Amino acid sequence: MFPPVDEWPDNDLIAIGANLEPETLIGAYQRGIFPMIVELPQSVLGWWSPVRRGILPLDSLRVTRSMRQSSRRYDVKVDTCFVEIMKGCADPLRPKGWITDEFVEAYTRLHELGWGHSVEVFDRTGRLAGGLYGVRVNGLFAGESMFYRQRDASKVALMFLVDLMRDVGMTLLDVQWCTDHLASLGAVEIDRREYFERLTAALETTGIGALGARSDLLPNVD
Repeated sequence: MFPPVDEWPDNDLIAIGANLEPETLIGAYQRGIFPMIVELPQSVLGWWSPVRRGILPLDSLRVTRSMRQSSRRYDVKVDTCFVEIMKGCADPLRPKGWITDEFVEAYTRLHELGWGHSVEVFDRTGRLAGGLYGVRVNGLFAGESMFYRQRDASKVALMFLVDLMRDVGMTLLDVQWCTDHLASLGAVEIDRREYFERLTAALETTGIGALGARSDLLPNVD
């Protein structure tokens, strides 16, 4: 059980412990919470809801000429190699890596259940050039991580995701924290209260599309 909102601390870390079972994860996303490892000093499972939340408004993505040119060199697919995308994001050579084998296993299970999704970018030889993954709950896409092996590949994945979300009637792209890199692409910060308002509206939105089956037809987690 997650603590009620009125008992949350005035910082980003809401709770520690629990597990990564599907019911726990989807229940967390429905409440505006996501998991990430925290060092205390040992590694433990932390549950986060940033006081200043990063989102990418779907009408604010900044698409540069370089990104458009790169998009013509790649082929983009959805949900064809979810595990490979997660492992690319979990590359131990990446700085501040936090995606453990436990996370890969847990989110693969979400993918098998229709909640977890990946956007994959391939070059013209068929090699995986980059991509992203996250969790969809109705009108929400909670972006978890993205990576690239070739120029602009993760940005092309993001372009495709935004277009896809628009097409299927989704409304909220959550990017957790607004880093300088994400800000350069159009991400902004909003306070926790405003995020909850947008989240409530997104969870009431349903749609059909290439991001899997309608999630409202899957078991709801209270």
